[in-house]
Amino acid sequence: MTQPKRVLVTGAGGFIGHHLTRYLVDQGYWVRGVDLEHPKYECTPAHEFEILDLRRYDSCLQATRGVSEVYTLAADMGGIGFIESNKALISRNNTMINIHTLEAARINDVQRVLYTSSACIYPGYRQGQTDVVPLKEEDAYPADAEDGYGWEKLYTERLCRHYSEDFGLETRVVRFHNIFGPLGTYDGGREKSPAAICRKVALAEDDDEIEVWGDGCQTRSYCYIDDCVEGIFRLMRSDHSAPINLGQDRMLSINELVDMIAGIAGKTIRKRHDVTKPQGVRGRNSDNTLLCKTLGWQPSISLEEGLAWTYEWICGRLRAEGRIPVRQMTAASY
Repeated sequence: MTQPKRVLVTGAGGFIGHHLTRYLVDQGYWVRGVDLEHPKYECTPAHEFEILDLRRYDSCLQATRGVSEVYTLAADMGGIGFIESNKALISRNNTMINIHTLEAARINDVQRVLYTSSACIYPGYRQGQTDVVPLKEEDAYPADAEDGYGWEKLYTERLCRHYSEDFGLETRVVRFHNIFGPLGTYDGGREKSPAAICRKVALAEDDDEIEVWGDGCQTRSYCYIDDCVEGIFRLMRSDHSAPINLGQDRMLSINELVDMIAGIAGKTIRKRHDVTKPQGVRGRNSDNTLLCKTLGWQPSISLEEGLAWTYEWICGRLRAEGRIPVRQMTAASY
């Protein structure tokens, strides 16, 4: 009987890593998950789960033993408020994790490594307007990445290229554009905008006012988690080694996102804008031309569907915590 391929998912206790672990197990892979802690909301589906600090080289050597592929989801990150106020911490921790993971993979004869980069590597000078032109992969240079988080991501993209060219380690690089969905952080300061807005709307009464960071006119595109993990898997199985976007190419403003979530909740929500809070670049959208051409595929789950599922899950968590009444129902429940 053929033994299943053995793979490693770092950051398997986190949002995307947990979903990816489940996806790979369903595909028939044997999965080792590694993180600083177990998944917060569900038991891990991994065949083996180890608590390791991947900033340490010896931990990376232990994590990468006996596997043929590595999916790197381990990172110190969060929403715009967190990454704007923790640049040294993020840059230090993530650079150590990334360098040690790549070197350990090389030493342990791993065949292929997927590195998860970010749209934050794109230059600020291309994202100064709300009606921004969708970002193509080649737009990354001349470089002007987001300070801290974006620069460490861009540096590791280059490192993957060099490890491939100089050492023969096969690498794949994916640039995420705002991944969201159930099992993600929704409170505490590290949450991304869809989860934060879902939480605020869920806790609000009808006709309440919620705080929105910035003027709300800043634009983004959002990709649901199920599309994200399928895209990761398809990329890993492809022959494409250069960085590639993974996200939806439908752009909308934060104000529109609030209105969409309020509609899902069946509530009228007023906005109180706080322009003193971080809001990131003025506009960002994914150009999926290369993704479609390379993989013959692109994300297909609509924003409305993904937000409805995410809102329902966050509502369930808040009810379980006693923060909203059990009797309160949402449009997504029906």
